[in-house]
Amino acid sequence: MCAIEQNDTPPDCRIVLLSVVHVIGNDDSEARPMTMEDQIDELRERREEALLGGGQERIDAQHEKGKLTARERVEYFLDDDTFTEFDQFRTHRCHNFEMDEKQIPGDGVVTGYGEVDGRKVFVFAHDFTVFGGSLGEVFAEKVTKVMDRAVETGAPIIGLNDSAGARIQEGIDSLAGYAEIFHRNQLASGVVPQISAIMGPCAGGAVYSPAITDFIMMVQETSHMFITGPDVIETVTGEQVGFDELGGASTHSTESGVAQLTAADEKAALDDIRHLLSYLPQNNVEDPPRVDPWDDPERRSEKLREIVPNEPRKPYDMTNVIDEVVDEDSFFEVAEGFARNLVIGFGRLDGHAIGVVANQPRVNAGTLDIDSSVKGARFVRFCDAFNIPILTFVDVPGFMPGTDQEHGGIIKHGAKLLYAFSEATVPLMTVITRKAYGGAYDVMASKHIGADVNYAWPTAEIAVMGPKGAVNVLFRKELANAEDPEQRRQELIEEYRDQFANPYTAADRGFIDDVLEPQETRPQLISDLEMLRSKRKNRPDRKHGNIPL
Repeated sequence: MCAIEQNDTPPDCRIVLLSVVHVIGNDDSEARPMTMEDQIDELRERREEALLGGGQERIDAQHEKGKLTARERVEYFLDDDTFTEFDQFRTHRCHNFEMDEKQIPGDGVVTGYGEVDGRKVFVFAHDFTVFGGSLGEVFAEKVTKVMDRAVETGAPIIGLNDSAGARIQEGIDSLAGYAEIFHRNQLASGVVPQISAIMGPCAGGAVYSPAITDFIMMVQETSHMFITGPDVIETVTGEQVGFDELGGASTHSTESGVAQLTAADEKAALDDIRHLLSYLPQNNVEDPPRVDPWDDPERRSEKLREIVPNEPRKPYDMTNVIDEVVDEDSFFEVAEGFARNLVIGFGRLDGHAIGVVANQPRVNAGTLDIDSSVKGARFVRFCDAFNIPILTFVDVPGFMPGTDQEHGGIIKHGAKLLYAFSEATVPLMTVITRKAYGGAYDVMASKHIGADVNYAWPTAEIAVMGPKGAVNVLFRKELANAEDPEQRRQELIEEYRDQFANPYTAADRGFIDDVLEPQETRPQLISDLEMLRSKRKNRPDRKHGNIPL
């Protein structure tokens, strides 16, 4: 039996001692049975132990780092008084390295379900105060239980990650536990939304679970993700790199594209996840939620007539177009810092949630490259999986040229975006604001790959290539023999633009359903969305397609 006077007595031993005291009377020869009151007291004592996790000292250490505890995160994230916890009293079964003397109820992860804005979600939160949030066999069983319940009941899974990784003392059992979680991430993919918040370290095998989920949120300065840490990298390669540079929030939101959202602190991160959930359905058989509309569906913004410059090469900010078309203040951009030549995010039309994909002319003229193609493809596939209609704004001069793009696989990666749009069965609405050249025109939700309604503004230029490039190819000999090549080139460019670089040839072929005045775009799209809400597409039976990964 554990000695009562030891200050470092493991929590389970302290609870056993409490129970012993309850059943031993003043006279050792006379034992009395525990009353209901005694048993309730014992239960409350056990709950207090579980709620303390690794103890007040470690809780204080967590706060000193600017981090909340697992329970504080869950409490802040969920609606008040809605959390129901699973497996609060579970402890590990490990006996190696004196682990049997370190039994802490909950085993380093808080799991259960609650509500966000009145809608059910399942949540697990790593408790860094218990074994550094490391994952062992029981820890994994708790997480997989939550994931199974989420899939069975059709509700989102939110993972609040703050973990040192696999629990070394449990060896292969830890690795098996990770694999069980990874497998369930795959099974849940496209069935219920999965969102990961990285709120501390996330290294080694621990990063693969978040990577499979739909969205990753990171916190500036306090969260990190990497396969191998700085020390290992220096040992193996000799390269010296810091935690933030290697795997911090800025790195993964701008360089790697691993994280789609970042926040200055944990509460802001949890607020953003709540906001993100407001656009998402509970599961893949439900429609996204509609909120009570606050913006006039017939609103015609005259600002749209001024945003696109008359000069074909002059940049503008496509988010200004998006803001004027969707419901006021409803656009929520994701992956804002990565592949900035393509904009993705969520918005609303007359209260209905939609996904938005748009070329960004202010960054690399809106050209498509490797990163933007992958960024767009994953977002389109997410929206399609969860019945979220997609609105696409097009101003694209083509795919980015260059040996780095070709050698990096732009053919394969660009095809991902083409594949994603082509396989989508949700309502697809497309508006061409200016350039739509070459293969990029086809890729950006054209009528030819399945878009339902396609519009162009009068400023649209739909052609194989831009007028200058086309003239240089088509009239090479004539220009070489012209008395004034530059003057003749300009004349031919204007002739080509008048004949081809406009929306009317495409409209004549039926590739564009109509040419809209910009201010008519919002009411027209709202009308179309209402018409398309009952859209159904039947595709040939197959196990799955083979997207060019």
